[in-house]
Amino acid sequence: MENIEKLFGLLNEHAEKFEKEQDITLLEGLLDGLEAWLYGEVDFSQKDATKEDIRKAIQIAILKGMRKGSQPNHQMTPDTLGLLVGYFVEQIFAERLENEKISIMDPAVGTGNLLLTVMNLLDGKVEATGVEVDELLIRLAAATADLTEQPISLYRQDALQDLLVNPVDAVVCDLPVGYYPNEEVAIDYELCPSEGMSYAHHLFIEQSMNYTKDGGYLFFLAPSHLFDSEQSKQLHKYIQKHAWIQAIIQLPDSIFANKALEKSIVILQKQAKELKAPKEVLLAKVPNMQNKQALALFFEKVKMWKEGK
Repeated sequence: MENIEKLFGLLNEHAEKFEKEQDITLLEGLLDGLEAWLYGEVDFSQKDATKEDIRKAIQIAILKGMRKGSQPNHQMTPDTLGLLVGYFVEQIFAERLENEKISIMDPAVGTGNLLLTVMNLLDGKVEATGVEVDELLIRLAAATADLTEQPISLYRQDALQDLLVNPVDAVVCDLPVGYYPNEEVAIDYELCPSEGMSYAHHLFIEQSMNYTKDGGYLFFLAPSHLFDSEQSKQLHKYIQKHAWIQAIIQLPDSIFANKALEKSIVILQKQAKELKAPKEVLLAKVPNMQNKQALALFFEKVKMWKEGK
């Protein structure tokens, strides 16, 4: 914790100084500090700081900047959720990870916190790609990736348009929730409704499927009401046609500020001719993270499910 606190203090001091001097936002001041560190103009490094120490310090600084700026598209996936997603990626790809790397894409990478949390957990075993339309967020992601020495190919564009990305083994994504405004793009999607606007989170699921290898896996942080919305019948039909639901894991209520923001982890597998649907779909709820005994039982249930796959 000492390394994280010291590094955060230095980054925050630099960001606040530039915020005042240059009349910019705190996030822009932080980006200036991260890029100056990368270019060797300043040195914020701490002795014995790990990649996770650096990521966490930057994350705290970004969170402070986001709270001060309060732009609705500036949000970050909390560490707890990132680590849970990473745990399931590790479990499902355990055998492959013993001998080879896997490719992962995050089509809504933001500042990169979810993808980098997974990459740090599987250190050295991931080839990663991220897509983000917001220039400030993707520059923060790029700087954080470079400083934590994690190789990510980043593309700044609307992720729902055509991507210059090869199909990947896995997708991880904290789904952007809401309506997608570009109806000309949405019309080409199977999940575009016949009436009304398309849900962005539905289109992100379909686009993610488009760039996943046959038999590959998709790990979504999705709204808990994903399968209960007015367009959910269309989503059900799409998933039945293209994928198998492997798991739906409800997250603890205590993580979210209010019920409307509650999320679940939804794990899909893209169908492949040589594969079969899972024998059992894992339906589980993550207990309160403070309850160690309940958590141990939860992970034991996951282990039994994995062994029965």
